[in-house]
Amino acid sequence: MDRARLHEGIRRIRFTDILGRSERSELSQMEAAELLGVSERTFRRWRDRHREAGVTGLDDRRLAPSLRRASVTEIERMLGLYREQYRGFTVKHFHEHLGKRHNYTLGYTVTTLHLHRSGLVHAAAKRSAHRKKRPRRPMVGMMLHQDASTHA
Repeated sequence: MDRARLHEGIRRIRFTDILGRSERSELSQMEAAELLGVSERTFRRWRDRHREAGVTGLDDRRLAPSLRRASVTEIERMLGLYREQYRGFTVKHFHEHLGKRHNYTLGYTVTTLHLHRSGLVHAAAKRSAHRKKRPRRPMVGMMLHQDASTHA
């Protein structure tokens, strides 16, 4: 069990305990929210979700996969097209062709990420800094100001 799920379970147990005490009028909503470390509004939202969906209403929605996630079939179709027809294209050029010819609706970032993960495309080498710090060219009398010597 990973750390986030463990914390979610602890939060759920604490919430149900404090909600019970609040409903028995042992605690006010303000006190209950303070014990949980949330605002009164958040406490009321959690309470309402608990009433509507039970304990599953308290699930941390950030831990569930996104509903907007690209389907596996669409990603496999895109990777297959790259392997079969568009090998050697840059990601940008490939993405443009997908949109024009294959009714591809996923974004450029999704395309890039999956092409990199599958090993079909490799990231470009990092370029060097625009302006490099170079040592200055030595000139006659350059060190005179530093050591105050009088020699030529």
